[in-house]
Amino acid sequence: VYLLLLLLLSVGVSAVEIQRPRGVPLSKRQFYEEGKPFTCLDGTRTIPFDRVNDDYCDCHDGSDEPGTAACPNGSFHCTNAGFRPAFIPSSRINDGICDCCDTTDEYNSGATCQNTCRELGRKEKESLQKMAEIAKEGFLLKQQIIQEAKRGLEDKKAKLADVQTSKKDLEDRVEALRIVKETAEQPEKEAKERHLKAWEEEKAVIRMEKDKARMAEVFLELDDDADDFISVAELLSHSELDPDSDGSFTEAEAQGLLGGVDKVDTVAFESVWNNIKEKYISEVRTRWEPVSDNDSEQYPEDDIPEEEEEEDEEDEDDDPDEADYKSLLSVFDKQSPPTTQTQEKKDDDNEGTMPPYDQQTQTLIDSAQKARNEFDEAERALREVDDQIRNLEKEISFDFGPNAEFAYLYSQCYELSTSEYIYRLCPFNRVSQKPKYGGSETNLGTWGKWAGPEDNVYAMMKYEHGTGCWQGPNRSTMVKLTCGKETVVTSTSEPSRCEYLMEFISPAVCQEPPSLDFGAHEHEEL
Repeated sequence: VYLLLLLLLSVGVSAVEIQRPRGVPLSKRQFYEEGKPFTCLDGTRTIPFDRVNDDYCDCHDGSDEPGTAACPNGSFHCTNAGFRPAFIPSSRINDGICDCCDTTDEYNSGATCQNTCRELGRKEKESLQKMAEIAKEGFLLKQQIIQEAKRGLEDKKAKLADVQTSKKDLEDRVEALRIVKETAEQPEKEAKERHLKAWEEEKAVIRMEKDKARMAEVFLELDDDADDFISVAELLSHSELDPDSDGSFTEAEAQGLLGGVDKVDTVAFESVWNNIKEKYISEVRTRWEPVSDNDSEQYPEDDIPEEEEEEDEEDEDDDPDEADYKSLLSVFDKQSPPTTQTQEKKDDDNEGTMPPYDQQTQTLIDSAQKARNEFDEAERALREVDDQIRNLEKEISFDFGPNAEFAYLYSQCYELSTSEYIYRLCPFNRVSQKPKYGGSETNLGTWGKWAGPEDNVYAMMKYEHGTGCWQGPNRSTMVKLTCGKETVVTSTSEPSRCEYLMEFISPAVCQEPPSLDFGAHEHEEL
């Protein structure tokens, strides 16, 4: 636009004043022929020419009063020779304020106005010349950027070919290491399973021994008359063993638990035990159960009375119950009672931890782990190569402008600091806003598309789907690109709630300026 204005100010034309009614632009001179009837420009009526500019509005569109304030919807054309022509509302004609730089709007108000058009034209031309120089320098930079983009594109294509070749080698390596890993894992798995099986068998023996001990303990508890038999009456003393749990434990039910007999010995008690052990509740804690730490500290070792020590020694020698228990345990040791899953769960905590692997198994494990590590490392390298290929393909195919002039912005970020916020633009990625004095970052939108007009689509960038506003839409940002020697964010605003506008200068936007003759004479009017 400014180049066009500069052309208008720079092209020499004849300073010839073409006669026409006051306030009429040269482009409409043919409609105002003196001596001929005038037809309103909207075609609604025709009037004698002497009623043009007679300070009375005859046409609905105000076209019969271009030089007076008679029509509220009329407009006055300022010739502004030496500067730019302009239109002002008819209401400003002869209002005592100079609106046209050539003073033609105040021809009958008595206002003292100075013609400033030539001075304004001179200043504007200087400004436009500077802008043209910037555009010229920016365009030269753009040509360098395009050349660098072309070289960069070729480099990326070559790199992509190399990476794709290395991917094939990596894929072959991953498959080879997969076979090595699977080959090493098979003997490792078998060795681990053997070790685990041995440990499960060992735990089963531990559970069996505990079950035998518990069975012997319960037999002694139930054998109230110490006759080495468990009778129906003795079983009835434990109501929790009632099979149907109906609150009435009968002799018939007790006899049923004993296998249909009146009493059983230690051998027959094994089958009884399997039926009652889940329900049985011990009457007292047996004396051979482990004593808690608190009990052991009741008397310090040095403070136990001598009499008690002697009694304890005698008890150890003469305890008939313990002797009976040991005798019964030896009988049950000859049997092999099965253990239940519930009992296994109860005893899990007392079975200890699995013993370490033997040297042969550990060697197999170490070998398999090494194979896994090498396979994982190769797979990780392959994933990184895939990521690299995706990124390169994205860059190569991305729309960076007709000549890839915007490619240099990729992976770059530019900031603008205001009194409250730091705005950050990362072209083709995202726009963000962060409070200057602490606080979390807000996403103002991620890359969407080029959004300029059809004839200049690369003049605007659109970033969308940012952080949602409170009870409002998601934030979005339009980035307006203008020509300049630098690459910098110049301003940020919020024209509408949650919709931001960012001004961004870049040489990539600059167009080739036309050749201008700045020595030509100024014009009166085009």
